[in-house]
Amino acid sequence: MSLLSIGKSGLLAAQVGLSTTGNNITNAGVTGYSRQVAIQSDTPTLDQGFGFVGTGTEVTAVRRYYDNFLATQLRNAESNQASLDVYSKQISQIDNLLADPTAGLSPALQDFFNGVQDATSNPASAASRQAMLSSAESLAARFQGMSARLSEISSGVNGQIVSNVGEINSFARQIAELNKSISALSTDGKAPNDLLDHRDALLTELNKLVKTTVIAGDNNALTVEMGTGQPLVVGNTAFTLGTAGSPTDVTRMTVGYVTDNGNFSALPDRVLSGGQLGGLLEFRNGPMDRAQNSLGQVAAALAVSFNAQHQLGQDQNGALGTPFFGPINAYVGTNSHNLGSSTAAVSAVVTDAAGLTASDYSVDYDGANFSVKRLSDGQVTQINPFPQTAPQVIDGVAYTITGTPAANDNFLVRPTYNAAKDFDVLVEDRTKIALAAPIATAAPTTNAGNAKITAGTVDANYLAPGNALTAPVTLAFDKASNSLSGFPAGQDVTVTVNGVATVYPAGTPSIPYTDGAAISFGGVNFAISGTPADLDKFTVGPNTSGVGDSRNGALLAALQTKNTMDNGNATFQTSYAQMVNYVGNKAREAQIGGAAADAAVAQATNAQQSVSGVNLDEEAANLLRYQQAYQAAGKVMQVASQLFDTLLSLGR
Repeated sequence: MSLLSIGKSGLLAAQVGLSTTGNNITNAGVTGYSRQVAIQSDTPTLDQGFGFVGTGTEVTAVRRYYDNFLATQLRNAESNQASLDVYSKQISQIDNLLADPTAGLSPALQDFFNGVQDATSNPASAASRQAMLSSAESLAARFQGMSARLSEISSGVNGQIVSNVGEINSFARQIAELNKSISALSTDGKAPNDLLDHRDALLTELNKLVKTTVIAGDNNALTVEMGTGQPLVVGNTAFTLGTAGSPTDVTRMTVGYVTDNGNFSALPDRVLSGGQLGGLLEFRNGPMDRAQNSLGQVAAALAVSFNAQHQLGQDQNGALGTPFFGPINAYVGTNSHNLGSSTAAVSAVVTDAAGLTASDYSVDYDGANFSVKRLSDGQVTQINPFPQTAPQVIDGVAYTITGTPAANDNFLVRPTYNAAKDFDVLVEDRTKIALAAPIATAAPTTNAGNAKITAGTVDANYLAPGNALTAPVTLAFDKASNSLSGFPAGQDVTVTVNGVATVYPAGTPSIPYTDGAAISFGGVNFAISGTPADLDKFTVGPNTSGVGDSRNGALLAALQTKNTMDNGNATFQTSYAQMVNYVGNKAREAQIGGAAADAAVAQATNAQQSVSGVNLDEEAANLLRYQQAYQAAGKVMQVASQLFDTLLSLGR
């Protein structure tokens, strides 16, 4: 090959090097751009007899500096960072709401029980009773306001889920289109570097929405999977995701595939991990649900326990107390996939504060039996018998199932989910606040002994038909037999001494007397202590002058510090504090995790950029090198031209 051709090949190679270096410099600030370099090789040499002489150079490729391992590491780090970032932003809203010293629940609970205590101290005061009602209304408003705020946050999460799914679909379509273009242009070992960079940039943005796994295919095409292998992009085909309400709760957004004919197939939340979408789902299924349910648990426990005690009291009109707060009905969602032939219906009402949990439950019919599964730990309780003869209480909730079920019927029961929203005050008339006890006891001054009878209380059995006292019961002591007589003939009598109860059947003519023993019949409870004289009498009857009585009010006020919740292990305040502590810890964990994720992204970015990033100092040096090579190749061509002219002049 002539010297002219050698110079020409060098000139062209230097020109490509200059163009590639210039392109690196101008794209140094472009996100996702990978440094490129022109790869040269020598052309075949020619045997001239005395040896082989080179024929020049050629550019064999423009290589893109890219490390798939480092790129994957960076995408995963950014996916985790995006997940923690959105999780932290969401949970901080709940943390601020629950822990607010003025707008949180604790001050409203304290104010309410302060009102109960004040009314108990002044049961005949209209002002104290009205203040108690006002504090109850304020407490209800606080429960409802906090529930509404949590619902707003939940709605915001739904909106972000829909938005993220739309963005995921957009990125998936673009990646599929790029797969098609890249595959068509990837021939003879050449690859369209700029398109590869563009696709990698889309993969980076996609991973910020949901964590994916990228699998290399033929002709530089990629398969993109999410979760546990669910396809998102296969070659030039993009799968479409969609959103729809849960089959058991239309307000709870689910994500799934949408087929060409519009059918929706939901995906389990657990497969959508990482990225903003994964962070949103983790937040919703964890702190969001727990906060809503735990707040409702406090509301339900307070309503049920306060109502139970209030109904054991007597109002200023002499009537038994009525429910102070409204009933707490559980949310029941009927699965939209249940067969149309099924007429089964499930209702659930909170009845026991101590047994109540913050868990959700799944009610399922297997074709023969109904079972209730606690979703927090998977514990299953069978409805027995079915058909029911009476509601069955499970974890403080009374389940009633009616209708004719079909196999595989499913219902979602959330006992406390709406409790805070539905918390309201039923008593509007201050005279109907039942602060007094419905019974009164007395020991006549004519008694010769020193025995005394306690003021007495009533329990839930007092509300059973026929148990309420309509007339005084007079008990007489017989010294010879050391016994009491005069108990109602139709009721059992229970005597408890040192924790040991002895039941005497209805109609027993006399009951042995024990100093200080607790005595109960028909829901009436009292104790007689001391040494009675023969024929001493003690009366137990309806409270006919209870305007100034506050015995039931004292029991209502005592609920503030009583371990009413968590099977008798927590008060309302401590249960709420546990929820606040849980959310606060999760928020702190998210902050710490976010800081660690930021550091991981920075490290992964540095590692990836060390390979793919553009170093302007290096490119400036390359620019000078290629410039000199270009000038040298031009000089070769100039020399070749002069030599050619010399040869021509020899022939003249």
